[in-house]
Amino acid sequence: MSVRFVIDPFDFVRKTEVHHGRMPLAEFPRLQDFLHENHGEVAYQISGFLDQDDKPRLRIKITGEAQLCCQRCLGGLAHRIDIDTALLLAKTERELILADEDNSVDAILATAEINVLDLIEEEIILSLSISIRHSEGKCDVHQSEYYDSTEIANPKNPFAVLSTLKKKSH
Repeated sequence: MSVRFVIDPFDFVRKTEVHHGRMPLAEFPRLQDFLHENHGEVAYQISGFLDQDDKPRLRIKITGEAQLCCQRCLGGLAHRIDIDTALLLAKTERELILADEDNSVDAILATAEINVLDLIEEEIILSLSISIRHSEGKCDVHQSEYYDSTEIANPKNPFAVLSTLKKKSH
């Protein structure tokens, strides 16, 4: 496991700091559930700034490639990661609730320490589709080698198997 990179978000913004680096996909434990393979890495940059209303924000840019797992065929699905977002730093729960009411603002509750790698992982997960899958007809399960085309042309009664099971149980 790599070294934790933790920042004080308000100090990071006050100093208008910038940090960038590369991180292997294998270092993100929660992302593993979405991956077909955990090879590769992402490049990231995080910078602190004040917006036009003098509100503290963190800009996060993440780029890379990931091999996601298709939920239909369970095969690999190449996915381009290209995230560029600015997060408003809410000082209190009340500020966070108010920011959440405005759908045009992404906000997080700023604690004394923020683990940057956890933040990057969270942004990657939030950027993923709810249902990760190949486009229609592109899954491996649609290839003729995975099924017998005569079964599709002459479908059997799906309840026939159930009736045989019922007879066996008596």
